[in-house]
Amino acid sequence: MQVDIIGDIHGCYDEFVQLTNQLGYTWENGYPLHPEGRVIGLVGDLTDRGPNSLKVIEVVWSLYKNHKVYYVPGNHCNKLYRYFLGNKVQLTHGLETTVEEYSALPHQKKEEIKSKFIELYEQSPLYRILDHNKLVIAHAGINEELIGKHNKKVKTFVLYGDITGETNKDGTPVRNDWAQEYKGKALIVYGHTPVKEPRIVNNTINIDTGAVFGGKLTAVRYPSMEIVSVSSSLVYVEEKFRSFT
Repeated sequence: MQVDIIGDIHGCYDEFVQLTNQLGYTWENGYPLHPEGRVIGLVGDLTDRGPNSLKVIEVVWSLYKNHKVYYVPGNHCNKLYRYFLGNKVQLTHGLETTVEEYSALPHQKKEEIKSKFIELYEQSPLYRILDHNKLVIAHAGINEELIGKHNKKVKTFVLYGDITGETNKDGTPVRNDWAQEYKGKALIVYGHTPVKEPRIVNNTINIDTGAVFGGKLTAVRYPSMEIVSVSSSLVYVEEKFRSFT
């Protein structure tokens, strides 16, 4: 299995194009395809905060329709899904940027985008077990004992991480560093928590290197574990990156 797993895109479409080009993909059909048949994996959070969330949705939907992507949703994907269903959600933490883009569209285009994203979300698993249980892609990670299960606890973990129920000063949830305790045989590739460099702990790797906060958009090439990154064109925001001691 040859997969290039890309971290949280968050509407950074230009960086996504640049990174896939660097990985050897071509865009002749309007979405990235690899001449050697490699497939893109995505850890979720396609949208919000960045400048081109809707373009990212359309490209990923095209990949999905052509069976050329292993996508799992992130918490931002979940929130946008609930917004499109008409549920009451707060237009905060980046969703407002996607909604602003969406609101500027003509009615028919709005319906098209909404329909595509709802289908993409509903047809995608919360996490993926690949390569005969050797690889797991999950947005915020997953504990060994949860792999193979699909309950409310699993959903909370893969979307938000190992949350404690407490909140930080900025309103974000306090999360345990689950990767430090991970002992599983499967490689867990995840994102959700922006780090300055890919964080490899035990048999896990966090590839959210904060593209939307001016860091980098990063891919890990499986199974070689080569790291490929492109620099973000956005303003660098130091306080958005988490450091681990």
